[in-house]
Amino acid sequence: MASVAVGTEDHALTRVPLSERYSWWQVAVQRFGQISALSQFLLGATLGYGMYFWDAFLALTFGAVILEIVAIFVGIAGMREGLQTSVLARWTGFGHAGSSLIGLAIGISLIGWFGIQSAVSAQGLESLLGVFPVWAWSLIFGLAVTLVVLFGFHSMQWVANITVPVFVLLVGWSIISELSDHSLGALMSSAPAGPQLSLLEGTTFVAGGFIVGAVITPDMTRFNRSTADVVKQTVIGITLGEYVIGLSGVLLAHATRSGDIIQIVTSSVGWVGVLVIVLGTIKINDWNLYSSGLGIVNFVGTVFGRHINRGLVTLVVGVVGSVLAAAGILDRFVDFLVLLGVAFPPIAGIMVAEYFVVKRWRGELESTRESGAPPATAPTWVPATLIIWVGAALIGKYWEWGLPSVNSLVIAFVGYVVAGRLGLVRGVGVTREKDTEEALVDETEEVRRPSRDRP
Repeated sequence: MASVAVGTEDHALTRVPLSERYSWWQVAVQRFGQISALSQFLLGATLGYGMYFWDAFLALTFGAVILEIVAIFVGIAGMREGLQTSVLARWTGFGHAGSSLIGLAIGISLIGWFGIQSAVSAQGLESLLGVFPVWAWSLIFGLAVTLVVLFGFHSMQWVANITVPVFVLLVGWSIISELSDHSLGALMSSAPAGPQLSLLEGTTFVAGGFIVGAVITPDMTRFNRSTADVVKQTVIGITLGEYVIGLSGVLLAHATRSGDIIQIVTSSVGWVGVLVIVLGTIKINDWNLYSSGLGIVNFVGTVFGRHINRGLVTLVVGVVGSVLAAAGILDRFVDFLVLLGVAFPPIAGIMVAEYFVVKRWRGELESTRESGAPPATAPTWVPATLIIWVGAALIGKYWEWGLPSVNSLVIAFVGYVVAGRLGLVRGVGVTREKDTEEALVDETEEVRRPSRDRP
C-alpha cells in the first residue's frame, strides 16, 4: 500500500531515467560541496597540527586517490543502472535481504552525522547571532536542511549552486585574513605544533574520513549520463575538495599553532567564519539526510514489504535528527558511528567485485536496463557475501597494519572474487521485487515537474 506523497519520490527504489539526468559539472558541484565541508577543514587542521606541510600534502594525495578509485568504480555501476546504493546492492552481491542491512547501516550512520553536524552549525550561529540558544538553532538549522532535501536532487542542486561558490569565496577571505601576516614559505617549512603524525596515520585519516561518502556514490552518480561524466566529476570534485579545503586547514593550523579550526576561523574573521562553518555544513548535511532517507526506504520496503514515500521518510528522519541534535544526545554516539563506519569499505569491495569481475547477476541488470525498471527478482540471501563482509570488517578493525579502510576493502574484493571463481557465490531463495513495482506506480501517479533544461 502506497504511503502519502510528501516532497518528491526521486526514484528511491527505481532507475533514474536518462531524461532526468544532469550534466557532469552540475553533479561535480554537488560532489565538491559534499567534500569541501567543515569536516574537511577540521581534517586539514588535524593534519597541519601534527604534520609538516608537504607530508600533509602527500597524505591528502594518497587519501584522495584511494577515495577516487572507490567512488569511480561504484559510481560507474550506479550511473549505468540508475539505482541508489542499497537497491543496487541487491544485484551486486548482497541479495534482497542483505541490501536491507546496508540500507539500515546507511540510515543509522548518516542520520547520526546529520544531527551532530547540525549541532556544530548551531553552536556557530549562537556565537554569531545569539538570539536563540544552541538547542533552538539546532532545530532551525536541521529543519532548514530537511526542507531542502524534501524536494530531492533538484532542490539540492540549486542550493549547491549558491552555497558552494559562496563557501569557497568565504574560505579564501578567511585564509587571506589569517595568513596576511605570515610568510607562505615559512609556513610550508615550519614544524607542526602538536604531536607528530606519520604519513600512514595521515592517509588513514583522509581515506577513512570520507569512505562512507565514497561507498554511497551511486546515490549521486545515478544522475550522471556517462562513464566519462562519473570520472570527471569524481576526480575534480574530490581532488579540489581535498586540496583547496584540506590544505587551507593545514596552513591555518601552522599559522595559528592550533588544531581548533572553528576557533581559528571565528576568531580571525568573526561572522564570516561562522558563515564558513554554516555553509560548509549545509552541503554535506543535505547528502547525509538524503542518503539516510534512501537507505531507510529500502530497508522498510525489504523488511516490511511495503513502499514508503522518500519525502515522508526524509521529513520524519530530519525532524528526529534535529530533535536529537537539540537534546545533545548524539554527541554520545560518535564512537558508535565511527565503529559502524568499519562496515562500509567492504561493501564497496564486494559490489565492485560482483559488478565488474564475478558478474553473477550482472546479466539481469543489463537485460532490464532498456525497460527502465529494475530486475523483477533478486536473490534473497547470498551467504558467502555475509561471511566475507563480516570477516573483512573485523580484519579492518583489528588488524594493526596499513590502512584499515583499504585493508578491509581489498580483502572483501579479493575474497568475493575467489569465492566467485570457486562457485561459492550463490543466492539462497528468490524474492520478487514488489516494492519497486509499487514505487513505479507511485511515481507514475505523482504530479511530475515539467522537463528541465540541463545543458
